[in-house]
Amino acid sequence: MQNQDPLSCLKGVGGKTATLFSKLGVETLGQLIRYYPRDYDHFEAPEAVQDLIPGKIMAVRACVIGAPSLVRAKGMAIAHCNVGDVTGTMRMTWFRMPYIRNVLKPGRFYIFRGMVKGAGGKPVMEHPRLFSEEEYLALSGTWQPKYPLTTGVTNHMVQKCVRQALQSLSIQDPLSPGLLSQYRLIGLEQALYLIHFPSGAQDVQAARRRLAFDEFLTFLVQIKRQKILNEAVIVERPLSAVQETEQLIASLPYELTGAQRRVWKEIEKDLQRHVAMNRLVQGDVGSGKTILAFLALLMCSANDRQSCLMAPTEVLARQHFDALQRMAKDFCLPVHPVLLIGSMTARQKKEVQNLIASGAADVVIGTHALIQEKVSYRDLALVVTDEQHRFGVRQRETLADKGNGVHVLVMSATPIPRTLAIVLYGDLQVSVLDEMPKSRLPIKNCVVDTSFRKKAYAFIQAQVDAGRQAYVICPMVEEGEMEGVENVLDYTEKLKAAMPDKIRIAALHGKMKAAQKQQIMEDFSAHRLDVLVSTTVIEVGIDVPNATVMLVENAERFGLAQLHQLRGRVGRGRQQSFCIFMTGDDSGANNRRLDILNRSNDGFFIANEDLKLRGPGDLFGIRQSGALDFAIGDIYQDSDVLLLAGELADRVLSGEVVLPEEEMGLFQKGIDYRTI
Repeated sequence: MQNQDPLSCLKGVGGKTATLFSKLGVETLGQLIRYYPRDYDHFEAPEAVQDLIPGKIMAVRACVIGAPSLVRAKGMAIAHCNVGDVTGTMRMTWFRMPYIRNVLKPGRFYIFRGMVKGAGGKPVMEHPRLFSEEEYLALSGTWQPKYPLTTGVTNHMVQKCVRQALQSLSIQDPLSPGLLSQYRLIGLEQALYLIHFPSGAQDVQAARRRLAFDEFLTFLVQIKRQKILNEAVIVERPLSAVQETEQLIASLPYELTGAQRRVWKEIEKDLQRHVAMNRLVQGDVGSGKTILAFLALLMCSANDRQSCLMAPTEVLARQHFDALQRMAKDFCLPVHPVLLIGSMTARQKKEVQNLIASGAADVVIGTHALIQEKVSYRDLALVVTDEQHRFGVRQRETLADKGNGVHVLVMSATPIPRTLAIVLYGDLQVSVLDEMPKSRLPIKNCVVDTSFRKKAYAFIQAQVDAGRQAYVICPMVEEGEMEGVENVLDYTEKLKAAMPDKIRIAALHGKMKAAQKQQIMEDFSAHRLDVLVSTTVIEVGIDVPNATVMLVENAERFGLAQLHQLRGRVGRGRQQSFCIFMTGDDSGANNRRLDILNRSNDGFFIANEDLKLRGPGDLFGIRQSGALDFAIGDIYQDSDVLLLAGELADRVLSGEVVLPEEEMGLFQKGIDYRTI
């Protein structure tokens, strides 16, 4: 069998099953063997009730005491059951699982496994998994992979298919034995087997190291090649410095920081060169990247050239468009901006496209709609991408190809340590905004455990009553994705039950259709919603100055840099803002990590601390996102591997090492690293 063969080649996989897998983005055998577990279950021996530790996932052997009860709160069924052993009793709770009453038999012993919580000194488990003693004994001591799933696809199905695929495929390793030894890597076939079927943490570490190395290597070879191409792009008509930019700087109701002035001079100088600019502006949320982008757009317009700004969401694109329009009106700027987004009607798009093609529109602001084939520019000189990690190298290339010798300016609020940024952004010059405007109110932070939840809810309610809005962040979308963590769907129902009916609450997550997500973000932006319960999908692309509170559930499950990025959704207005990091695991290590957030609002300091704290042993936390989303590699957790892959990428491009790239590409099928 070959990597590109469909899943239907596997025994027992019919059309219906293949369709279910396709919802997970898995259609070929190559994609299947690289559909990595997101976590592992390590089944340890059951503990007695008195030995349960709050904040940990544990198993307990207990007897059902009395018949389970069922209550309903705002339409949601909640089942309760008391269980116990000779050492004590505890309470089990299941949401939206009324059938549990028919499963549990009073007087019978079961193994319950889930996150232990405390309630008045009495242990509680919410949504524990239920096992017979025989079932649990069979799993005891093993490491079981846990995959991202969809309705109709079970963990067992994925495991069975992966095992069959690994047995059927002939896996050729693109790295020679010498390179494997030099970089301390295991073979590819062994890595793919161990990532799915490990016997312990050591297996997972070795497999992750190899697979992350391959991901980074493929990406970095592409990036470094792109740098060579960038340096060959000649600008026939460089821009000239214009007085309009200096006039705008002088007219602003605030002074640019020293960092803003320094970075603007770097951009202005680049735009006057005969070689196309490819510059990244890295700066914390609120450090003033947008005004620098507007100055660059203005410089193009004053040179009678076109420019465009691409944002990751329609909400953010509209906000940029409205801000530039207001600025053009207030300061009499010679810019004529238009908005181009996917939700426009065909007629509206056609009108805007005609304005762009004729040159009547000199600044175009939008989303991915800007890179469609139908959009042609009369004289494009500059491309600006906001939140650059959401746009890949290929997308930047596509947009830059809309003109001849086009300058590229990319912006990111994701703080990445400079040692890693040099490798990851090898095709770009990096400018750092390391100074915050003096008018910016620092966010007030606190790290608390789950016993603080009622007070947190009361605080959110008080802020809403005062006319403000709030975010609540959960790690997962739905129950079952990861044991012991809050999920958006259940949490939204629980929050609605806990809050007064007048408070408008909605859920937002990445599995929603784009139009639905867009509508919810617009409703929150327009204050038609008071509280937004969301996954990290709100990490970028939404700017609501009226939002003053963020509550992050299971904060210990996120990387520090990602938590800081999430925190940047509040503190964007004139009101004091607050961030509450709630942890379900109060271990000393987690407290030390979160204390860094508690003490500092400096993203670059936090990113460097994150780099120090996250090591190869941190296998099971939610992967750091908000920077570059690889399938398995994590730039913080695997920073040493990233640097080694960068070294080999240099050797490949110099011709010192020759790799079978077609073979490498085959095993990466389904992952286009140039879109990262």
